[in-house]
Amino acid sequence: MTFNDVFKSSFLEKAVSFSFLDVAMAMVIAFCIGLYIFFVYKKTFSGVMYSASFGVSLMAMTLITTLIILAVTSNIILSLGMVGALSIVRFRTAIKEPLDIAFLFWAISAGIVTGAGLIPLAVIGTVFIGLILLVFVNRKSTDTPYLIVVNCENDKAEAEAISLIKSKAKKSMVKAKTVSRNGIELTVEVRLADMAAGVVNELLSVAGVENAVLVSYNGEYMQ
Repeated sequence: MTFNDVFKSSFLEKAVSFSFLDVAMAMVIAFCIGLYIFFVYKKTFSGVMYSASFGVSLMAMTLITTLIILAVTSNIILSLGMVGALSIVRFRTAIKEPLDIAFLFWAISAGIVTGAGLIPLAVIGTVFIGLILLVFVNRKSTDTPYLIVVNCENDKAEAEAISLIKSKAKKSMVKAKTVSRNGIELTVEVRLADMAAGVVNELLSVAGVENAVLVSYNGEYMQ
């Protein structure tokens, strides 16, 4: 062993042999793909509260995954160590919307494909998935779902209220019924072809109906 071998660094040799141009190109492409995923997420979001940080995390997830795959593909020993290191990572943040899981998996998959050097597959696949989501997620149904909550004094008022609701709605279903000494409370899910909020005003004209409430509903949340 010579004096130069003592100060010889294998880390610096790997850094010199690594192509910085390939890394720069891969990261730029991953950034563009992540930005596109963020744009699609913003356009297709239909929840109650929009989280800008989650959209940015999708873009960051694409970049981080690309960087990891670039490192793994350059060294087989490093790939085994990376699998062990990532196996201890645990995510505690709850996913509120089922579609958010698809966006997370999309960002990770795009990063993997980009890091592997399959640029055409990453670009074409990302554009195709984005177009599919833009078409189907923003697709509006012709029937508007609502919940109608009606408070009735007696059984006669309940029967008349249900009959009126069925005549105004394309489809109706009693979701809940509460009976107390003060009266009857009905919760009915209805499908209205248009914004026919006037059905609530007509319910108040029924004898024995104390009040009626119309709530927008899509099966998952109320707004």
